[in-house]
Amino acid sequence: MNQMISEYTQNRELSWLRFNQRVLEEAQDESVPLLERMKFVAIFTSNLDEFFMIRVGSLYDMAAVDDQDACQQLDAIYNAVAPLYKERDKTYAEIKKRLEPYGVCGLDFKELEPQEKKYVKKYFKEQILPILSPQIVDVNHPFPHLLNKEIYVVADLKFGDKNMIGIVPVPQFVSDILYLPGQGLRYIRMEKVIMEYLECVFEQYEVSDRNYICVTRNADVSPDDEAYADNEDFRFIMKETLHKRTRMAAVRLETAYKLNKDMEAYFCDKFKITPKCIFRTKMPMKLEYIFAISDKVPAEMKRELYYPPFVPQPSSQITETNVMGQINRHDTLLFYPYESMEPFLQLIKEASVDPNVLTIKITIYRLAKKTRLVEYLCAAAENGKEVTVLIELRARFDEQNNIEWSERMEEAGCRVIYGFEGYKVHSKICLITYKNKNEIKYITQIGTGNYNEKTAKMYTDFSFMTADKSIGEDAAIFFTNMSIGNLDGRYRNLIVSPTSLKAKVLMLMDEEIKKGKNGRIIMKMNSVTDKDFIRKTAEASKAGVKIDLIVRGICCILPGIKGETENLTVTSIVGRYLEHPRVFVFGTGEECKIYLGSADMMTRNTEKRVEVACPIYDKKIKARLLHSLDVMLKDNVKAREMQSDGTYKKKPQGEEKINSQEIFMREALAAETPVVVKKKTTFVDWLKKFFR
Repeated sequence: MNQMISEYTQNRELSWLRFNQRVLEEAQDESVPLLERMKFVAIFTSNLDEFFMIRVGSLYDMAAVDDQDACQQLDAIYNAVAPLYKERDKTYAEIKKRLEPYGVCGLDFKELEPQEKKYVKKYFKEQILPILSPQIVDVNHPFPHLLNKEIYVVADLKFGDKNMIGIVPVPQFVSDILYLPGQGLRYIRMEKVIMEYLECVFEQYEVSDRNYICVTRNADVSPDDEAYADNEDFRFIMKETLHKRTRMAAVRLETAYKLNKDMEAYFCDKFKITPKCIFRTKMPMKLEYIFAISDKVPAEMKRELYYPPFVPQPSSQITETNVMGQINRHDTLLFYPYESMEPFLQLIKEASVDPNVLTIKITIYRLAKKTRLVEYLCAAAENGKEVTVLIELRARFDEQNNIEWSERMEEAGCRVIYGFEGYKVHSKICLITYKNKNEIKYITQIGTGNYNEKTAKMYTDFSFMTADKSIGEDAAIFFTNMSIGNLDGRYRNLIVSPTSLKAKVLMLMDEEIKKGKNGRIIMKMNSVTDKDFIRKTAEASKAGVKIDLIVRGICCILPGIKGETENLTVTSIVGRYLEHPRVFVFGTGEECKIYLGSADMMTRNTEKRVEVACPIYDKKIKARLLHSLDVMLKDNVKAREMQSDGTYKKKPQGEEKINSQEIFMREALAAETPVVVKKKTTFVDWLKKFFR
């Protein structure tokens, strides 16, 4: 941030680390079931991995060209991360110990029972040893390339008067953990098994200083960094980009045990890092198995170790039959994961076989590994519909998944297009065009989250569906512009970045500024970094406008700064589900203006991405959105309020504990599903169905 606004802003990277600390606090919360707490440790770890790969990676590139500010930020980050490692290790150890009475035990080799040691040794010799690929490092065996986020067992080796290093990759195609036979859920990490039997791997050597390590590499590479070859298929460019990512510079080295001085110097030299980039961790370097372990937990223990199960409920606004007809009668809002994604999927399924449907157009950013949405889009294309899919191949860490889905849809006859050079398409918009009595009609869906059937059960998001003609016409223009490479489109209802979204938001904020103390702004997002938005927020606060920002993650504006942001509050909610909606509210009462869409107030979203936000005109849906925001602002269980120094404190609890996510679950369970009134089938209807 420049000097002009530095008084009420904070560093982006340190703000992110504070967000991840809030995730770790959930792992420390005594009211959270133990295996759910362990999941939060895993999420914290995954977040930290991505932070190093992307944010630290980009700073690492800047520091390499002697950018002093980047060097200072890296120093600040490494210093801030060190205590987080200690706090995480302590939290993990406490939860692990608390799980032991339930028979859930992650063990070191020395903790195994004699019969378990025999089992592990037999398993290692028969199943693991034959597939290992060990290597020594000496004059004739150069130091190998260690893959990003893979685990390697290392040790000092001695043969006669020769000293060398031995390296054994933990195979990617074997399970991270080995379950032990007998009662309870006892297991040991595979790297610990391999480390125990290194003498079997390096039989002729003396083995000492055994350890296991994991290197994190810079993953901040994008196809926009590459020269676009003439007439080159963008999918090929993306495949080359993913290959390049595997060989980027190291930004962090994790070790299970303290390295001896010689080995530390050796790895610093090989990875071109300094000792401050080396972090010792006393817990597993990979925790993905925590999410799969529930299948082995006995049912009676699940009730104590996990949250009570919750199944997304049927919508109270719409049934899953004749969805198109219902949306034609009224706008509909789905609230994930409290409500099911099923009505939207059913909408696409109906459209794929409806003889009146002409086209289906959709933007896709992230998809699940298994997705019915793609099945329905492919079926629509095979049924003769014109299906246009704008798929963003540069969705970070989902690139390979999207490449494969794009090939599948193209094979089925879908028209597949990609984003723009220098601009990611992050919007969540779907348009169905159909004919009714020679009139062109539209159904438009706009969401705050991805068309991902898996995350729709884990992330909170809104999905808005409407038959509003003017919104449909805007959506049709939007897809035409995307198809012809036009980023400068003009729309009557939709606000679209990089052209109109930020300008419209700032204009709506100006309208509230004119109202002074009667002005009101509520905005829910994932991150806030855009300088223009931050300046306008401070301006509105100084004008007396009451502003509530609900920001899950990075927030670079500080509230409560005298003379600048005294009328601003910043709330972050971290709970059972990942908070993901983007909702913007300007004004109060029936005249308030509400938009929902895909954009955060980050410069990358407002200037370097294609984002879409849609106005909400329906009074009932407006009231529902305002209710949800009001409940979130009253949350005093999972909500934390930012202080003027950038730290967060939990809100004080009054007589009533308010957990917004639990309230929304209860409301979804209590809501009544609409009654389906079946239309009487006439002879003409029967004939139409017969000849269809």
